[in-house]
Amino acid sequence: MSSDAVALGGTATELFAGIPVSDFQRALDWYRRLLGAEPSFFPNDHEAVWALGAQRWLYLITDATRAGGAVQTIMTTELERLIDEIAARGINFGGEELPAEGVRKVMYYDPDGNEIGLGRVPAE
Repeated sequence: MSSDAVALGGTATELFAGIPVSDFQRALDWYRRLLGAEPSFFPNDHEAVWALGAQRWLYLITDATRAGGAVQTIMTTELERLIDEIAARGINFGGEELPAEGVRKVMYYDPDGNEIGLGRVPAE
């Protein structure tokens, strides 16, 4: 971080990152293949939630009006392995950024055009 200031006074306990989609079943299939897992739970018949780690959640919500505008980036220590595993499930990344030495981000685009990035930064 560029400063010691923390949003919300550092009181946040969990993060749910939402992705609006127009066709829930089509998106559900795509995200199952991207993430390599079934959803952790379904809050209702138009949402699906995946746990990415402790207190880190990614969820789909049916909302055709907002579909296609999400931009999410998930940082990982196993980027190359995940790229290979996702490709084996039939999804290839559609863009790539190399903003600095040792830093890489690949972008996947769901059927609505939402961007899900996977990134890696060098260990400190």
